[in-house]
Amino acid sequence: MDQVGMGNAEHQGALAKGEVLPRPASSQSEGFKPRSVLNSLLSGAFAGAVAKTAVAPLDRTKIIFQVSSNRFSAKEAYKLIYRTYLKDGFLSLWRGNSATMVRVIPYAAIQFCTHEQYKRILGQYYGFQGKALPPVPRLLAGSLAGTTAALITYPLDMVRARMAVTPKEMYSNILHVFVRISREEGLQTLYRGFTPTILGVVPYAGLSFFTYETLKKLHAEHTGRSHPYSYERLAFGACAGLIGQSASYPLDVVRRRMQTAGVTGHTYGSILGTMREIVMEEGVIRGLYKGLSMNWVKGPIAVGISFMTFDLMQILLRKLQQLGYNAR
Repeated sequence: MDQVGMGNAEHQGALAKGEVLPRPASSQSEGFKPRSVLNSLLSGAFAGAVAKTAVAPLDRTKIIFQVSSNRFSAKEAYKLIYRTYLKDGFLSLWRGNSATMVRVIPYAAIQFCTHEQYKRILGQYYGFQGKALPPVPRLLAGSLAGTTAALITYPLDMVRARMAVTPKEMYSNILHVFVRISREEGLQTLYRGFTPTILGVVPYAGLSFFTYETLKKLHAEHTGRSHPYSYERLAFGACAGLIGQSASYPLDVVRRRMQTAGVTGHTYGSILGTMREIVMEEGVIRGLYKGLSMNWVKGPIAVGISFMTFDLMQILLRKLQQLGYNAR
């Protein structure tokens, strides 16, 4: 699941000379403003794409270990990356990244829009219009946003997982993956592993949004500044992503196993059955939490890059808008 998109969805300010550009206190009291929302969507989608591309080799390596029974370690991960580089070339480390890009952009956009709408709706329902949501609705808004985005973009995540763990001769491009899966395994295969995905998204998205917004709220109370600096948002996003990932990671492993069952020779019939088989063959920590340490490395890197890119994009788009206004 992706912490990059979640951080971007909340990161509305852009830095200029060390300060955050101001914005209204809460989007819950605002109506739908296409221009400002579109700017945020474009900035967030672009930032997510850049960040995901930067950590793609680590992400691909993590998926390969998740779907295999090989023991994970930093040394083994390095060996796998190096062998891939020697065998297939430097660009092979980014295999499947095109499918990731196709997924990340709509995922980030949908997640941001729905999160803002869910916050507004829940704020009205609980009587917190224009104010920060209390803990439970705050957790619920993030979970609903992540679930909505996952529901719409899941087939793209399935395709990305297949491309990451198969040789390039098997699938030539994204469309080829869709066609082969549909013909050989049936259209329903595109949603294989969807149940553990949703079960993982609920705590992941919920805890990530909850942690991020809670840290911003505590920061504002202690410092008197309603808009954190960029490096502070980076730290908040990193903490949120680490907590969300750690809570939902076993279900992420199960999801990957079920997604790639057709090409790894395994047969997984259910979530509990998959978990049981993984634990029996590999153990709890080495099986269900395989590759988690790599997520703890790539997560903060991805968040840092995404926040930096988001700030630059926001500043650029606002300057272009201002030039447009001045030219009228």
